[in-house]
Amino acid sequence: MPNSNGKMPLRLYNTRTHRVEPLRPLQPDHVRIYVCGLTPSAEGHLGHARSFLFFDVLRRYLTHPRNGYRLTYVKNVTDIDDRSIATARAEGTTYDAVIARHYASFRASMSKLGVLEPDHEPYATAYVPQIVEMIGELMERGYAYATRDGVYYRVAAFPRYGALSGKNVDELLVGARIAENEHKDDPLDFALWKFAKPGEPRWDSPWGAGRPGWHIECSAMSRTLLGVPFDIHGGGYDLIFPHHENEIAQSEPLMAAPPMAEMWVHGGLLNFDGRKMSKSLGNFEPLSELLERHDPLAIRLLFLQTGYRKPMNFTEESVAGATAALEKLVATYLRAARGDLEPVVAGRTVRDPSTYRDAIFERLDDDMNTAGALGVLFDLAGDLTRYAQPAVREEGLVVMRDLFAVFGLEPALERTADVQFDEMFVDRLRERLADVLHLNGAGSAEAAIELVIEARNDARKSKQFALSDRLRDALAAERIRLHDSKEGTTWTLDGA
Repeated sequence: MPNSNGKMPLRLYNTRTHRVEPLRPLQPDHVRIYVCGLTPSAEGHLGHARSFLFFDVLRRYLTHPRNGYRLTYVKNVTDIDDRSIATARAEGTTYDAVIARHYASFRASMSKLGVLEPDHEPYATAYVPQIVEMIGELMERGYAYATRDGVYYRVAAFPRYGALSGKNVDELLVGARIAENEHKDDPLDFALWKFAKPGEPRWDSPWGAGRPGWHIECSAMSRTLLGVPFDIHGGGYDLIFPHHENEIAQSEPLMAAPPMAEMWVHGGLLNFDGRKMSKSLGNFEPLSELLERHDPLAIRLLFLQTGYRKPMNFTEESVAGATAALEKLVATYLRAARGDLEPVVAGRTVRDPSTYRDAIFERLDDDMNTAGALGVLFDLAGDLTRYAQPAVREEGLVVMRDLFAVFGLEPALERTADVQFDEMFVDRLRERLADVLHLNGAGSAEAAIELVIEARNDARKSKQFALSDRLRDALAAERIRLHDSKEGTTWTLDGA
């Protein structure tokens, strides 16, 4: 059935129902999303970025005029856990100092990648009262119990446990053990509240001073900020079990009408050079360092080339290919915007831009098939410089800009030609042409090129063809190709 805009609704794979199904918001025209954020007890990596980049594209598409949804987007920060406490102890600092350092780095990386800020970014430690309240409700209803080392969730009390992940409780119990320092009743029971050990951070609770367990944090924050049920709960594939399974077990017994979230959407995992990223394997690189070596927008394009649910392998070769592809798309866009056209090849059909727009939306509506949408975009780019009519060409440019905006790639179209050149470009050109042309007023590569083109045009008018050729050849040596037409002279960068 069409949505309120008369369009077929976006369809997503719902882990809860194990099928692709239409997104139908619980509140008309308002989509509420909770995405599990980072636990910044160490440097973030590219695997974290892949998940957040996908949900960034999803939210951009949901708010696009095609869909027109109002959005409330929550992405939490797990700012207290065993690792941050251990790191603080090793460094002689505090857990919150560790969190602040690593999360500041990660936020800077997200900004470079063009990831939009969430509407709410709750820190778990700021929601301790809500967490304590929720644990108390679970205890009152027989789903939780206190022991000598904390408060635990009673998995046996929730018959649907395992439904999200497809795991069988009996199979999970095989080989399961209770650690010596735990006092829970059942191996599958998990901590809701951990009593503080000497020297650890602590908050008050009716059961004793301590800190919340990981899973209850997200249940309490999503309930507080979005209400339950809400529309989409997202995260990486590795969070399905136990984290999201446990969230459901904590949240749904306290609801009048489950499920906790209508749709559970999970992104695929990322390997680095064919292996899981790990410091012990020597293939771990902090995200902040990776973004110093590669164009962040090329990394966005690389991720879009693979379906969000599929596992993906990151290599230096793959990001180099994405960089070249992005440069080609941008160069084509700039040529078309300048009116630098190519002849239509005999027997080749040039499609109307509207057919490309429809095909792009059709693929995005089909479980956010970004790879398919990109394929259509590259086909459009092949026609973009063959639209002879300015109005048709502008429509094609609008379609391209539109998809770039949905994909978060639009800043690439706003870059000047200078980003294609190194800092010595103008100096080399000045040396080649010092005796015939002064470029002292050219502070940028683009300005220098325009001065050379202007001097070449003057040389051609005065029939100084040798000088004209020399100016052209000086640009050619710097990979600048000139295109003469009755409208004037334009240029492109060879290889772009």
